[in-house]
Amino acid sequence: MSDDGALEPVEELTPLEASAEWAALADKIAVHDKAYYQKDAPEISDADYDSLRRRLQALEAAFPELARPDSPTQKVGAAPAAGFSKVPHAVPMLSLGNAFDDADVDEFVKGVRRFLKLADDEPVELVCEPKIDGLSVSLRYENGKFVQGATRGDGTTGEDITENLKTLSELPININDAPDVLEVRGEVYMTRSDFGKLNQAQEKADAKVFANPRNAAAGSLRQKDASVTASRSLRLFAYAWGEVSGPVAETHWDFLTKLRGWGFPTNPLARLARTTDEGLAFYNEIEAGRAALDYEIDGMVYKVNRLDWQQRLGAVSRAPRWAIAHKFAAEKAETVLNEITIQIGRTGTLTPVANLEPVTVGGVVVSRATLHNEDEIARKDVRKGDTVIIQRAGDVIPQVVSVVLEKRPKNSKAFSFPDTCPECGSLAVRDDGEVARRCTGGLICPAQKLERLKHFVSRNAFDIEGLGVKHIKAFSEDGLIKTPADIFRLESDHAEAIAGRDGWGQQSADNLFAALRDRSTISLDRFIFALGIRQVGQAMARLLAKQYGSLSGWRAQMDAAQDREGEAFADLTNIDGIGPLVADDLLAFCAEDHNRDVLDDLENLLTVEDFKAPDMGASPVAGKTVVFTGSLESLSRGEAKAKAESLGAKVAGSVSKKTDYVVVGAEAGSKAKKAAELGVATLSEDEWLALIG
Repeated sequence: MSDDGALEPVEELTPLEASAEWAALADKIAVHDKAYYQKDAPEISDADYDSLRRRLQALEAAFPELARPDSPTQKVGAAPAAGFSKVPHAVPMLSLGNAFDDADVDEFVKGVRRFLKLADDEPVELVCEPKIDGLSVSLRYENGKFVQGATRGDGTTGEDITENLKTLSELPININDAPDVLEVRGEVYMTRSDFGKLNQAQEKADAKVFANPRNAAAGSLRQKDASVTASRSLRLFAYAWGEVSGPVAETHWDFLTKLRGWGFPTNPLARLARTTDEGLAFYNEIEAGRAALDYEIDGMVYKVNRLDWQQRLGAVSRAPRWAIAHKFAAEKAETVLNEITIQIGRTGTLTPVANLEPVTVGGVVVSRATLHNEDEIARKDVRKGDTVIIQRAGDVIPQVVSVVLEKRPKNSKAFSFPDTCPECGSLAVRDDGEVARRCTGGLICPAQKLERLKHFVSRNAFDIEGLGVKHIKAFSEDGLIKTPADIFRLESDHAEAIAGRDGWGQQSADNLFAALRDRSTISLDRFIFALGIRQVGQAMARLLAKQYGSLSGWRAQMDAAQDREGEAFADLTNIDGIGPLVADDLLAFCAEDHNRDVLDDLENLLTVEDFKAPDMGASPVAGKTVVFTGSLESLSRGEAKAKAESLGAKVAGSVSKKTDYVVVGAEAGSKAKKAAELGVATLSEDEWLALIG
């Protein structure tokens, strides 16, 4: 933190400071992903969310060891909600990287040139489409007939909303002259005029009033009763594809023409730009006229036009390399901050929250915003009673931008961040180099204990039907559950008491017990994630499950890795994405007596399934560890790594005795030498290309 309270440039942070800030950001982003994608009830503004992601990306660029597989920068959306069948996407539904100014767009195009090794004078055409603010959907056609529709979900698995989608008048049920399998992707939205009519009807019926058109569209499309969806005016714009059984076009622009020929509506404002400058000029034109549109847009999407280039560019975990979203500027308003309250997370982090006088910003009423941490409060000098400027970009709760000092009350006092936990009274300490202040109470802190139990049963962990947050809280307060294992003893220890509780009854209790029996068998990766280990998200849990195979194998290796000089510790830190800081959190968790007792208890009660590797088909490098060194001639290093990973290989940054292949390019250095010393197979670029076909 600099003298004026601003965040330090990432290059000036120590590794400890960077790791602490990364962990705090990752926790926040995960919470907001779930609120937006799963609940249709976002809690922060698009601008605030984007700034969190940009800071996280900057940290990972400056400290590569933080760029782990479970990072929010590697994930899309949130898991499907309960109540809908789950639909696995044959081709992941990715999100988009963001650009916030002209320079970001220019750098995006330069990155395309570098990745593809294009000459400076090689034209890069861009398809420019206004970014619709709705719900992303996948539409699957087989032999020309619409057979299934799904939401994006977490990008890998979505919700089956086929019957609801059939109620859309703009959706073609049958199409001609299409590939045998065609998956069209697009956005379902509601116009501003239809949104106003819907809310008027909701008010008359004393029903839920929607905050904005995006939430109205999402809520309408995810109704369990398709007749409710049919009663609401929903529209569709198609713009992309997923799985296809044959070629669809040579350019993206031609594909949009194909879509219209099949009967799909596409955005009539889409335009083909021959140069970056043409694309930016179109962005300015659309931004100036967006208020006159009858639907919400929050930016412009640029897509590389040539489909062969799109295929070569591929994607990072979360987003395609061939497309980017150029966001519009944020909206602002003025309101009063009534109170600053403190929330406690499952790892003990104290998070300040601004409680605002409700105000309408761009048609949305907002009343709360996170203040992130005590440094953010100090930097902006935010106080109770202040008049503040809030910022909204999109359709969600804003961030506090600044204080209107001339309107500050005369008796105003600076906010004093607590040094004790408001929940349990334990000391709240801030370690050197860390941004977060944490409660030291551990599991004696009711807030931490409750948050850990809530995480244990959350959607991506045990996901126990009928055991929601309010039930976990009530059971915990009444002493029915104290540890995660107690959840699976509810039937044996408290069956009668639960059936007799207000709002329950025997049938509800029996349904819960059946769900608990069903969830008593769980995959290893979900089990590890459910434990709530700091810095271990879904992707990291899967990585650990893949590495160690079984619960007993993982626990044994964590015990062995407590010896920091031993082979087990070296194996742990050599896993791609796990560095010393993550290893420290893992080993600290596994060494704590209380956690070991919990693990023993759970192991006796549950069946934790061994990890099952996905079938990668006939790929010759599936499961192999590959290291690239030196400069390659026929493709860039980024393209080489992307191709290897798409074939199921693990790309590592250093050579060890467990490396399978080292691909040696021109001017190779120490990695080639180390490969020779360890007897690891080395391949020339031509040999590598021949191997992968």
